[in-house]
Amino acid sequence: MNVTSWMKVVAAACLLLLTASPAWAQKIKIAVAAPLTGPAASYGENIKSGVETQVEEINAAGGINGVKVEIAYFDELCDPKEAATVAPSIVRDKDIVGVVGHVCSSAHLAALPTYVRSGMPVISPTATNVTISDQNADRNGLVWSFRNVYLDDYQGYFLAHYAKEILGLERIAVFYENNDYGIGLKDAFVNEAKNIGLNVVGEEGYVKGATDFTPQLTKLRGGNPDGLFISGYYNEGALIAAQAENLGMNVPKFGADGLDNVDYINLGGAAANNTYMTVPFLAAAAPEQAQGFIQKFEDKYQRDLDWMSANAYDAAGMFAAAVAAVGADRAKIRDYLAAIDSPEKAYVGITGPTYFNAKGDPEKNAFVKMVKDGAFSAAPKQMQ
Repeated sequence: MNVTSWMKVVAAACLLLLTASPAWAQKIKIAVAAPLTGPAASYGENIKSGVETQVEEINAAGGINGVKVEIAYFDELCDPKEAATVAPSIVRDKDIVGVVGHVCSSAHLAALPTYVRSGMPVISPTATNVTISDQNADRNGLVWSFRNVYLDDYQGYFLAHYAKEILGLERIAVFYENNDYGIGLKDAFVNEAKNIGLNVVGEEGYVKGATDFTPQLTKLRGGNPDGLFISGYYNEGALIAAQAENLGMNVPKFGADGLDNVDYINLGGAAANNTYMTVPFLAAAAPEQAQGFIQKFEDKYQRDLDWMSANAYDAAGMFAAAVAAVGADRAKIRDYLAAIDSPEKAYVGITGPTYFNAKGDPEKNAFVKMVKDGAFSAAPKQMQ
């Protein structure tokens, strides 16, 4: 189903609701909980652009049941304390039908109890930590939190195999951020590396906001690695890449989706080259229904379509499809999302089909992009 066909389906559903349900929502809001300021604001801009594009298309087509969709923004800085603070405000706004967010796993975990306890459906387009899966359901076993991004255990597994089988690496130094995302990803990678005979020559941790990584990198260099796994986000990752190069660690670098931001290149400069990263969406490998959207997005924002924007676009689209089908009731929206539980029932968006397992997690493939000559490009070899 292409985007045009999907919009026709939504419009038809809205017309049906109009005739069958005269007392319908006067306002429809989708909340965006993301870092809109602070060090991780680039992530928030990605989420914002994806949701905005989806909502603009819906409203241009007449809204849902004749009601225009609004976006309510909540800045949580990718910080657990801030996320726990904004979650009750989101829940109290009765016009909000669902939340696209949170971006960072730690923030999502901090906000999750409020959403589950209060009955607020949530779709995270980016939170990948594996522990989220077991906290999505309420006491009755009803899942309220979903995500349309793969999990860290899959990314770690995938990266271990990619490093060995595609990049031909043998000795890996591991540098991880000491948070839910960095540790979960690191653990999955290290476990699978041991299983396949990939030698981890050292592990060092760092904290968010750090700027001097020379002591840890010096220790890692002592293991004579031929690859550096950076398990964290782009801000610190760029500094790590630059400082590793200054120490003579001119080896391939690789990481997961947390490195996938243009500021990794802007901050890291030439040292960002020869970095590989997993992403859940790659424009070069996008399905047919995404091609028109990709061009429109790039024309509007004057940049390549990133995976976070693509996932956010589809997350907002799933909420819109749910409201068009069952109305603005949060519990019914939750039921609608939970019923997307097989390939046959999948929501077909620009990132391909999405459906959820019993814990609200999806089945998603990974792709690999790299930094070459100061720009992102598809890695020459994929592993499917």
